[in-house]
Amino acid sequence: MLNPNGRRWAPPLAFALAAACAAPVAAQAVDVAAVEARLDQLEREARELRALLETQRGDAGAPTAATAAAPAASTAPASPAAARRIQDAPILPNASPGTRFSFGGFVKLDAMSTRTSDGEIADGSPGRLFYFPGAIPVAAPGQASPSTYTDVHAQFSRFWFGADSTTEAGDTLKAYLEADMYGGGSNAFAGNEVITNTYALTLRHAYVSFNGWLAGQTWSNFQDVAALPDTVDFTGPSEGTIFNRQAQVRYTRGPWSFSVENPQTTITPYLGRAARFNSGEDSVPDLTARWATRGDWGHFTVAGLLRRFEYADDSDTGTALSVSGRMNLGASDDIRYMVSGGDGIGRYLGFALGSDTVLDETDGLHSLRGYGGFVGWRHAFGQRLRGNLVYSVASLDNPAALTGTEVTERAQSWRVNLIYSPLPGLDVGGELSWGERRLEDGRDGDLRRVHTHLKYSF
Repeated sequence: MLNPNGRRWAPPLAFALAAACAAPVAAQAVDVAAVEARLDQLEREARELRALLETQRGDAGAPTAATAAAPAASTAPASPAAARRIQDAPILPNASPGTRFSFGGFVKLDAMSTRTSDGEIADGSPGRLFYFPGAIPVAAPGQASPSTYTDVHAQFSRFWFGADSTTEAGDTLKAYLEADMYGGGSNAFAGNEVITNTYALTLRHAYVSFNGWLAGQTWSNFQDVAALPDTVDFTGPSEGTIFNRQAQVRYTRGPWSFSVENPQTTITPYLGRAARFNSGEDSVPDLTARWATRGDWGHFTVAGLLRRFEYADDSDTGTALSVSGRMNLGASDDIRYMVSGGDGIGRYLGFALGSDTVLDETDGLHSLRGYGGFVGWRHAFGQRLRGNLVYSVASLDNPAALTGTEVTERAQSWRVNLIYSPLPGLDVGGELSWGERRLEDGRDGDLRRVHTHLKYSF
């Protein structure tokens, strides 16, 4: 439809005409020039509205107002590196400029069938989740029968988070956090296998390090993590392993490292008349020193431990030594080993298989001696398949006149496994293990376990 000037009317013009027709006759006697001016204005507004809609849809190809107001350089094509960049500033507003964040962990499913000769390991206890030598049931002949049970869990799945920044002097400041799900339940329905299998987080590591200094919680400086065998079980040769994570301040320079670590004393009452307990009265931290050397051939390290035990009005001291390492035997084989022993080594050895100290009849405190070690052979059958054969043993020197005869005197275990890695980061393993625990009075019990796992590291 054309107006008297030959121009096409936009839709707003139709609305205006309808309104004019509906008005009273007196209102129609209006100046024609004024009406045409109003129609021209409405037509211009319609064109501007249509152009704005097309620009927003990307049909017109013209820059938006925001783009037009930007500097000309901002309309240039972005480089591939700039296109991949998420942002230039740190993700966390409180982080130092240039902080690098990292994240990783693994998902691990453990499934095991266990047979114990002298009764059942308590459901939900550590011995049902991994090899815990102190949990092997022991009974006199005829007092307990063998028991078989199956457990499946994913509690050892874990994740870690790191943040590193570099100072103007070129030094690195590092923070590290790590947790797994081995933390029990937080309500009546959690932490069991009845309904949800819900478990709380467990703090494993939390520390900051700078220029050789470390402060926070991590592996004890008395422990050599690099010597641990490649096992399906969480730890494997537990009874012969120095195993401890705790708060500490550590300094490392070259092959030497020294630490001041959280003290804690485990105590066996006189003649074992009550359960073993912990003392929180220690005032002197545990002290450690380590020397290590490494090369293409493997590594070798020696560590020392000095402790002071305190309870009531008495005290005693303890010293221990640990030698460990790994020896590479060509491209496909290596030997891993650890030998440890000394006075007051109790809670550091074999998941606290033995006690640090014992009380006499007057509540006097006496340190206890213990020894342990393991040796493992690892062989790679190819890039995807490997196997391990491991033996571990611990022997505790308990004075029966003080400890009684119902404390652990010895524990040992064998294990053999095969681990297959069909994809990078993915492990599927199977392990056969046998363990034995013996008391001072000669009673013993054994454990036999078939353990499988699927583990994906990311």
